Amino acid sequence: MNSKISAQTLRFVRRGQAVALGNVAPDRTLLEVLREDLQLTATKEGCGEGDCGACTVVLAQAVNGKLQYQAINSCIRLAHSVDGMAVFTAEDLSAPTLKAGASPDLHPCQEAMVQCHGSQCGFCTPGFVMSLFGMYQNSRGGQGITREQAQVDLSGNLCRCTGYRPILDAAEKMGSLPLPAGCGVDEAATVAALKALKPRQNGDENYLRPTTLVALLQARSAHPKAQVVAGCTDVGLWVTKLHKRFERVLDVTAARELQRVETYPHHIAIGAAVNLTDAFAALVKERPQLKTFSQRFAGLPVRNSGTLGGNVANGSPIGDAMPLLIALGASVVLMRWKKTAAGGEIAHRELRLEDLYTGYRTNVMRADELLCWIKVPRPENKAFMRVYKISKRFDDDISAVCLAIQMTLKDGTVQQVSIGAGGVAATPARARQTEAALRGQPWNADTVMAATAALRAEFQPISDMRASAAYRQTVLGNLLRRFWLESQGMTTINLESLTASSLEATA
Repeated sequence: MNSKISAQTLRFVRRGQAVALGNVAPDRTLLEVLREDLQLTATKEGCGEGDCGACTVVLAQAVNGKLQYQAINSCIRLAHSVDGMAVFTAEDLSAPTLKAGASPDLHPCQEAMVQCHGSQCGFCTPGFVMSLFGMYQNSRGGQGITREQAQVDLSGNLCRCTGYRPILDAAEKMGSLPLPAGCGVDEAATVAALKALKPRQNGDENYLRPTTLVALLQARSAHPKAQVVAGCTDVGLWVTKLHKRFERVLDVTAARELQRVETYPHHIAIGAAVNLTDAFAALVKERPQLKTFSQRFAGLPVRNSGTLGGNVANGSPIGDAMPLLIALGASVVLMRWKKTAAGGEIAHRELRLEDLYTGYRTNVMRADELLCWIKVPRPENKAFMRVYKISKRFDDDISAVCLAIQMTLKDGTVQQVSIGAGGVAATPARARQTEAALRGQPWNADTVMAATAALRAEFQPISDMRASAAYRQTVLGNLLRRFWLESQGMTTINLESLTASSLEATA
């Protein structure tokens, strides 16, 4: 370990008991702690980047006296980010037997995998089992799990030999199996153990996780060079793939004020600590047409860890959230701690999301500023909105092109339009020239043809492993035409709308 990187104690709850580990470096991953420090080797390392799900574990936090469970990727999650939480691994599910030579009693999610023949080589199985366990706990013992829900919730776990059919069968079956004594979670003991873990007081530590907004901004002011993290879903890759080391880390996710989604008459405000699962749920609640897109953003374990604020602040040109937010007219609130004669106060400024970026992964934020809120206007009744993601895989993949369009018509004329594009420039971008070509024009085939040419000419994408520049430019125009066709009532061109009955109707 780098001698400049100091370590501190990590505390979490396992099997209802507190675990305290000293000498845990700030950039050490949860998977490293589980496998190397605690010898919990059932949790596997596959890709090391949150794509395959072999490293899946389940975290739980007490909310109003009840445990809330979330499956996450331990390979890219920094260990100190789970301080004060309960951690479940594949070793924690089955009940040990008292009979010599007898097999342990299996948890229903494990027994269902056995009965449905859901494992061959077994390397990915612990990750699948933990995702099933998260589903089981969040559905009152596996009740009411549909195949469609199982497909969505297991999209972050990749199987390379068994095939998904028997694993989906197991997801549906586990709710009908008995729960052996000793396999269930002692929620009361776990909640009590979590309460007994007193909040860590941030001093001159190397992993800072303040619990209030003021303390967070003060820490940022004192340590402007600290690496800021939220869900670690991108920073974790810098550790596992680029082998970066961080002397000090500042985690925004414990600040209570930023853990909320707040609703106002004209907008909703999503705090920077709100994970992608909850952030998308808030967006889908107001715009149900975004449901499929929200489920295609990575896999569930990534959405459970990553935050919308982190995705926006990171500013990847292929980040799927930004084109959507740009089209919705979202803005960001940047905050910092401003020293005054009286001691200090919070200073903030607000700007449109597309104005945040200055270049590839660079932005206008000061060294002492943090992105704290994302403000999203509430929908207008007459606005027609769609977002399209083009990728090589339908699930758990990165976009080659992402295009989001929101349009309001009045008497057949384009009154308002906003277009966000991803994967076609150095930053997520707003298609201002295309908007100008559409605004005030009749919404007809000729206008769409002219706007398609404008959209293809507005960006100069690059060629990479995901797509060629020519492909991206062609797809941009095709997606605008697809938007036009959908606005005319042609819904069967969407995969999620394609059914056997709709195919028969068009035959």
